[in-house]
Amino acid sequence: MIFVKSFDNKTLILNLNPNTTTFETLKLQIERDLGIPLSLQRIFLNPRRLIGDESTLIAELGVRSNSALALHLPLFGGMQAPVPPKPRLEFLNTKPPPNYVAGLGRGATGFTTRSDIGPARAAPDLPDRSATTIGGAAAPGGVGRGRGKGGAEEEEEEDGDEKGYDENQKFDEFEGNDVGLFASAEYDEDDKEADAVWEAIDKRMDSRRKDRREARLKQEIEKYRASNPKITEQFADLKRKLCTLSAQEWDSIPEIGDYSLRNKKRRFESFVPVPDTLLEKARQEQEHVTALDPRSRAAGGTETPWAQTPVTDLTAVGEGRGTVLSLKLDRLSDSVSGLTVVDPKGYLTDLKSMKITSDAEISDIKKARLLLKSVTQTNPKHPPGWIAAARLEEVAGKIQAARQLIHKGCEECPKNEDVWLEACRLASPDEAKAVISKGVKAIPNSVKLWMQAAKLEHDDVNKSRVLRKGLELIPDSVRLWKAVVELANEEDARLLLQRAVECCPLHVELWLALARLETYDNAKKVLNKAREKLSKEPAIWITAAKLEEANGNTAMVGKIIERGIRALQREGLEIDREVWMKEAEAAERAGSVATCQAIVRNTIGIGVEEEDRKRTWVADAEECKKRGSIETARAIYAHALTVFLTKKSIWLKAAQLEKSHGTRESLDALLRKAVTYRPQAEVLWLMGAKEKWLAGDVPAARAILQEAYAAIPNSEEIWLAAFKLEFENHEPERARMLLAKARERGGTERVWMKSAIVERELGNTGEERRLLGEGLKLFPSFFKLWLMLGQLEERLGDFEKAKEAYDSGLKHCPSCISLWLSLSHLEEKMNGLSKARAVLTMARKKNPQNPELWLAAVRAESRHGNKKEADILMAKALQECPTSGILWASSIEMVPRPQRKTKSLDALKKCDHDPHVIAAVAKLFWLDRKVDKARTWLNRAVTLAPDIGDFWALYYKFELQHGSEENQKDVLRRCVAAEPKHGEKWQVISKAVENSHLPSEAILKKAVVAIGKEESVAESIKG
Repeated sequence: MIFVKSFDNKTLILNLNPNTTTFETLKLQIERDLGIPLSLQRIFLNPRRLIGDESTLIAELGVRSNSALALHLPLFGGMQAPVPPKPRLEFLNTKPPPNYVAGLGRGATGFTTRSDIGPARAAPDLPDRSATTIGGAAAPGGVGRGRGKGGAEEEEEEDGDEKGYDENQKFDEFEGNDVGLFASAEYDEDDKEADAVWEAIDKRMDSRRKDRREARLKQEIEKYRASNPKITEQFADLKRKLCTLSAQEWDSIPEIGDYSLRNKKRRFESFVPVPDTLLEKARQEQEHVTALDPRSRAAGGTETPWAQTPVTDLTAVGEGRGTVLSLKLDRLSDSVSGLTVVDPKGYLTDLKSMKITSDAEISDIKKARLLLKSVTQTNPKHPPGWIAAARLEEVAGKIQAARQLIHKGCEECPKNEDVWLEACRLASPDEAKAVISKGVKAIPNSVKLWMQAAKLEHDDVNKSRVLRKGLELIPDSVRLWKAVVELANEEDARLLLQRAVECCPLHVELWLALARLETYDNAKKVLNKAREKLSKEPAIWITAAKLEEANGNTAMVGKIIERGIRALQREGLEIDREVWMKEAEAAERAGSVATCQAIVRNTIGIGVEEEDRKRTWVADAEECKKRGSIETARAIYAHALTVFLTKKSIWLKAAQLEKSHGTRESLDALLRKAVTYRPQAEVLWLMGAKEKWLAGDVPAARAILQEAYAAIPNSEEIWLAAFKLEFENHEPERARMLLAKARERGGTERVWMKSAIVERELGNTGEERRLLGEGLKLFPSFFKLWLMLGQLEERLGDFEKAKEAYDSGLKHCPSCISLWLSLSHLEEKMNGLSKARAVLTMARKKNPQNPELWLAAVRAESRHGNKKEADILMAKALQECPTSGILWASSIEMVPRPQRKTKSLDALKKCDHDPHVIAAVAKLFWLDRKVDKARTWLNRAVTLAPDIGDFWALYYKFELQHGSEENQKDVLRRCVAAEPKHGEKWQVISKAVENSHLPSEAILKKAVVAIGKEESVAESIKG
């Protein structure tokens, strides 16, 4: 972009690139925009006129982007040629015909305004009232609007045509150069007064915006001047320095030569092919000659003729450099063992210490050096300038120059501590103490300098001596007191703190530190004095409570905190609940549990609405639990339970906290208290009984369940819990009696199912069939009873009865997927694949979009070797259930190994957080030996679905193969804690009769063995 200032002070903006625009193109553009011929254009750039050929680029003439050019026109002597008169139109001089209306022929219609009342087709002799001036009468010779001019105005109209406007025409601010509506109105004193009022209003409004407008204009001018400084401003400091030049220096300034562009010749580089003679000569120079030259033999072989010496052999020079480098490296190696003797650490240190400075960096340093030199000379009392100049020299590697500069800075700015600190940093270790000594003499009240002086000392005694010297001059410096106390022993620290609190009585940390070092009685006195000096400091009250707790006075802790909060409120201090909760957590971390509990009791309810208390307190406890502040969370729950005695949710959360982080005794005490206030809460009774059972105290668990039954006599959950307790502890007779009583009292379908399970384990097939039959009469829609009846007949080998049981179950429960799958497996055993395929097809019609039925059909085809049919079914299944994780996981395993990565990516796009897909991806990483990634994905799978035992078995098998013993134990522990109940392989093992009482650990190991056998079979089939 280029700016051109014309002769009438107007600026023309040309969007041209100086590097591609010629001088002729620039002139043509100016002629096109301004209409000035090429021969009259005189273009100047910063008093120099631009002269060049037509093809010369304007960048070569010195024009850059955003340059401002000046356009001048020559002034020639003599008179200019007269302008020919404008031809006049004949019809303008004639009188219009009667009843003529302008524009009527082209369809224009007249209109009426207040200035010309009457019909649009006015008589030709009506006066034109629109031509009158304000306050004057209508001209008698005027004509109407749209009519021709009268003869008296011909000459004026002709002149107006030549000028392009009419001088006598009224100008209206609202309507422009037209006639106003009130042209004929009389301009009286009221109008004059109104105009004066409006003018005053305009001036008033303009004055209100004047300051803002002038400030904005000033800001724009400053911004423009900052971005486009004048040359005089850029060299102002250099001009001021000219006064210091002597006559000899002035005479020694060399005369500048002619550097104008017209004398600069363009340099052209030409490239020519290499001649064959040069290539032949280079080839000859690299040849190895085994015979002497005849002229050398003539000289006896002792002289080499000068003509035979090669002038330059660059290849040999390069080879020689490589040889020298190899020799240097060989010297660093051990000639005996061949091992290197280079110190790698020292070598890397040397590399780090090497400073590679480019030409650009050197140029930048020089520019910065000049600027900073100007700063320090023009304003020598400016400390940052000296510091920046010294650091620049330090960066440039001139440490001595940096020291000299900062020394001058210390002389110029002796009262600035930053300059002295920089001088101490740059000084050598031997001179640093002397420099800091001068600094503290110049600024004896500078804490930073005294601290730096103490750092320069090497032993604690000298450091303490320096700090005490500083305290003599600055007794109210808290930093110096803290530093000297840290260096002293306990007794000296106590004495120093006694003096410190006298000098700095308003600093709470010194009071608290002194109280910690004093005895119990003296500490109380110190805290009382501190409370007098700092009546609005909560830390003093909290420290007093900690002091009482540390000395066994737990009863006083709550009173002190309560008294302190009241005292702070009297002083007008607002009690911030969040701050006090943080103090409670800090007290817990310090080991002051009673203080923590007291703070929670007295501050947890401040600023909380009554209806929000439960939600807020539970949220606070959970946050504290996440941060590891268990005692604070326990105190919050304890206080909440005093307010909400009958809220089961709070009791449960408190019990979970005790179960996770407390002891069995504390959990038992909490649950005992909970069932006292909430005897109708089944879950609290069951939790207490389970904890006793897990602790091995079966009689206590029985007692708790008996109490629960007395409190809730018709609770089925308590009946089933009592049954499970007896059943798991190998007391089948007790379990049978409990279930019999439950059936007599009208138990639900779960009671009948548990009764059948007991008989199945005891081997009473007839009793089991009877119980299942009676249960199905009472609860025909409970699918588990039909499933157990069919499995019973399958175990006994009576497949027809089993089929009847499944068919009957499906009549009552047509949406039960387990019954459909069991029937399909039975049909596959009895009648082959075709019948099973028909059953699964019927199941899919009655239960559309069910991934388990599709997966069963795919697996049935795969078991019989119908891979193509299985792939077709899988494709249809994924179309119908595109977000099913089990289908995608099975699809990944079905495709060939090279395609599994692509298939896994598709699966992750469809269902990113599905544990089955994540486990399938983990298997891929496992097969590729990417152990860390496989472990991460397996851990993610068990975290998303801890209730599925198959994932735990897969994870444990992986750790057995690739993990350490610690990782194996960790997976085993986490699996036992999760207590998984589901999973295809897990349920087959856990629900077997022989495994009914096995713990989760044993089932996990059996599941690992089953997975290994399945993989072996799959590999043998592929092989």
